[in-house]
Amino acid sequence: MKKINLAVVGATGMVGRTFLKVLEERDFPYENLYCFSSKRSAGTTVTVKGKDYVVQELTESSFDQDIDIALFSAGGDISLKFAPIAASKGVIVIDNSSAWRMDPEVPLVVPEVNPEALKNHKNIIANPNCSTIQAVVALKPLYDQYGIKRIVYSTYQAVSGSGVKGMKDLEEGLKGNDIMGCYAHPIAQNCLPHIDVFLENGYTKEEMKMVNETKKILSDDTLKITATAVRVPVFYSHSESINVELCKPFEIADIFELMKNAEGLILQDDVANNVYPLAKVAADTDPVYVGRIRRDESVNNGLNLWVVADNIRKGAATNTIQIAETLIKMM
Repeated sequence: MKKINLAVVGATGMVGRTFLKVLEERDFPYENLYCFSSKRSAGTTVTVKGKDYVVQELTESSFDQDIDIALFSAGGDISLKFAPIAASKGVIVIDNSSAWRMDPEVPLVVPEVNPEALKNHKNIIANPNCSTIQAVVALKPLYDQYGIKRIVYSTYQAVSGSGVKGMKDLEEGLKGNDIMGCYAHPIAQNCLPHIDVFLENGYTKEEMKMVNETKKILSDDTLKITATAVRVPVFYSHSESINVELCKPFEIADIFELMKNAEGLILQDDVANNVYPLAKVAADTDPVYVGRIRRDESVNNGLNLWVVADNIRKGAATNTIQIAETLIKMM
């Protein structure tokens, strides 16, 4: 694989540090690595592949250096300002924020699902929402084989999706201190059907992200999709109950075989022995896990799935790096 010059923007944040960890684990082929952060974190030293890197302050001149690809995870406002600057200087930006996801000029990519979308990038590529990524990895084989009419998402999302503040709320709550630094209610021993802000239609922004991003990734605006997103007292890994109405009849045995052979999926479904995907097992791993596969008898061609993945790795850092790896193969 060709070696490139790589930048990580937001290198000292939760996802940024995971970028560095995954780059090392996957032995990503970079020649030079540049790490950027806010002025507050600049000067920090990070270590990758046994080499120390001093984190630089992100400025408008940061991309005057010889950089091929930049991985962004520094928030939407930073991406809106700096991604176009980087792109104008020939840098390919892969952005982990929500800033560019629904821009019609920007590909929204999960490499196992729609790598062909990368052919049309204009130096900015969007990484989807964490809950959407794991869902579409499981749905893509079904979509290709049977077609999909309708999807009902019910998510059970870890507090790490809210960053350090969400983690602290749960840590303190488990000690008996019901602080609310991140959420509208205590998260410990609770389930909050409230992720991101509420919109005029009664859905949250997180729920509508799943609806709209699924349609964009699968290139199908005819899909009927609804979602309920819930924050639960788990540190890592999002879990999802996905109810699907397929376009064609199916045999359950064929669904199992399809999932067993799908890229990026690990089938865990042996209910006789209590085997099914678990958040604790998925944590700090890269695959998407699927199980509890069963027919929905209430509707023609209905199917239920239980899908789990680490939201910081596959849902953010790993998917971003997989996009970069796919790009390099296309160069």
